[in-house]
Amino acid sequence: QVQLVESGGGLVQPGGSLRLSCAASGGIFRINVMGWYRQAPGKLRELVAEITRGGSTNYVDSVKGRFTISSDDAKNTVYLQMNTLKPEDTAVYYCNVRGATTTLARFDSWGQGTQVTVSS
Repeated sequence: QVQLVESGGGLVQPGGSLRLSCAASGGIFRINVMGWYRQAPGKLRELVAEITRGGSTNYVDSVKGRFTISSDDAKNTVYLQMNTLKPEDTAVYYCNVRGATTTLARFDSWGQGTQVTVSS
């Protein structure tokens, strides 16, 4: 079973930076897409950024120019560098990874979530 372990959340002042990490493990044959979602209180979960196996990236408009998603394929790890953070970025951030296992079964796994709070 594919498992995801997230790290890097915390409390930061407006204008500050944080870097989230998410490492995937457990019978992975191939990863197709790695992404970050977030959910603020009272709001729906939304896609923040994703990166495909080929390196293509996609960002929600509100984070373009401030957040950067990257991956280390050798480590099955995805990162989210968040700069110039704003209070409206406050949310629980979830890692999502989709691909195929060593038995060629598809998987769609989620991390446990990490809290990001932007406040002075």
